[in-house]
Amino acid sequence: MSQKTERRGIHVDQSELLCKKGCGYYGNTAWQGLCSKCWREEYQRVRQKQIQDDWALAQSTPPSSQSQSSLGPFSKFEEKKTNEKTRKVTTVKKFFSPSSRTSSKKDSPEVKTSSPSTSRHASFDSDQVSKDFADFLKSMQRPGREIHKQCRSFLLSMSSKKDLNAEEVSECVQDFYQGLADRLTSHFKGSSESVEQVMDQVEKYIMTRLYKSVFCPETTDDEKKDLAMQNRIRALHWVNIQMLCVPMDEEIPEASESVVKAITDIIEMDSKKVPRDKLACVTRCSKHIFAAIGSTKREPASADDFLPALIYIVLKANPPRLQSNIQYITRFCNPSRLMTGEDGYYFTNLCCAAAFIEKLDAQSLNLTPEEFQSYMSGQASPQFDRSRLAADSDPAATSPALAQLRRNLDLLSDLDARQEALMEAARKLHAELPAWSESVRREVRDALEKQPLTLSRPAVTDNADANELPPQRSGGPSFG
Repeated sequence: MSQKTERRGIHVDQSELLCKKGCGYYGNTAWQGLCSKCWREEYQRVRQKQIQDDWALAQSTPPSSQSQSSLGPFSKFEEKKTNEKTRKVTTVKKFFSPSSRTSSKKDSPEVKTSSPSTSRHASFDSDQVSKDFADFLKSMQRPGREIHKQCRSFLLSMSSKKDLNAEEVSECVQDFYQGLADRLTSHFKGSSESVEQVMDQVEKYIMTRLYKSVFCPETTDDEKKDLAMQNRIRALHWVNIQMLCVPMDEEIPEASESVVKAITDIIEMDSKKVPRDKLACVTRCSKHIFAAIGSTKREPASADDFLPALIYIVLKANPPRLQSNIQYITRFCNPSRLMTGEDGYYFTNLCCAAAFIEKLDAQSLNLTPEEFQSYMSGQASPQFDRSRLAADSDPAATSPALAQLRRNLDLLSDLDARQEALMEAARKLHAELPAWSESVRREVRDALEKQPLTLSRPAVTDNADANELPPQRSGGPSFG
């Protein structure tokens, strides 16, 4: 890696995360930098203009009987062929489906069975969600029954719109959300919390029933984008924390634990069916990233630290079907969640992280083009280059394992030096002990020679009471 005196980290101005129309809501790269509200308005305007242009062109162009006679039979033949092929595929699916004999009109028309296990799992999820939704609406009494009726009517209408593309299906769902939210706002007299609770349950009920047909549909290139993203992340496996200037130290136990939790949450996103649940995984992942940064810096993390760390987590996790999940949330999540709040902020940063990974180049990682190409092709590794440069100066810089090994060796060397000093002091004391003992004996003999010790026996008197009297002082008065 090229040595630079100053490393340039990844920085995104917070204003760049907002809608390009200046409405104050969070934008989205999938909507060309617009929020969901502005994007829908722009989409409807462009679509209306396209319809008007097509109508004007049809009015100005005279019909050609020759072209109609030549193209008409061919188009009818293609339509007949497509219908026949679809009918055959449907017949085969029904023939091999275990529930084809017991299917009833009450079964949801939008749920298709592909295998016995998948069918049972999908049926259980739908039944459980339907039960939970009905229990939730019971407390609302008459309005609850009306909401349930409208949701069922909407699902029935969507089952007959098989020819719509993903954007048109998203338009229908968002229109239904908006219309129902407006009616709920008037019913609850502006209580946004109550409206949000109902809309969350409506989204769960609707999207659980539609999930199989609208997630990564065949009419889009979502699957192709997923494979391209996974291959891109695999090719960038060599990118490390230092290259992205991420202020995280995974050797700290608290930071390492938060990193593992963040990776788990972003991977778990693919297992959820409801857009709100997928969005909750992104939010939990982001909060764990902030916790990891805070554990390293010992202070609250900033917004400039978050995006590089999120990019690193995505590269390390390589979440399954990342683009499909982003598109699914974008198309079918309650728009109020994506435009404001922490959910919208974290999701906007995830979209920025995915876009950054797609466009990541040498300059973004503070590398030369030659180094970047050698790492991408597998001809070189940044770990090998760094270890080769640091081999003579600091072997511990090659990897955390070597750094820990060096610390252990330093600790053992210190303990060995302290033990050697203790043994030297013990040997010195052992050598000095005989001389000290001899000097003590000599001092005792000298003291005895200078002042010999004499023992005298006390005199015995005839007076029986003499022992009880105090001793007389020399030179004291005498009594006759």
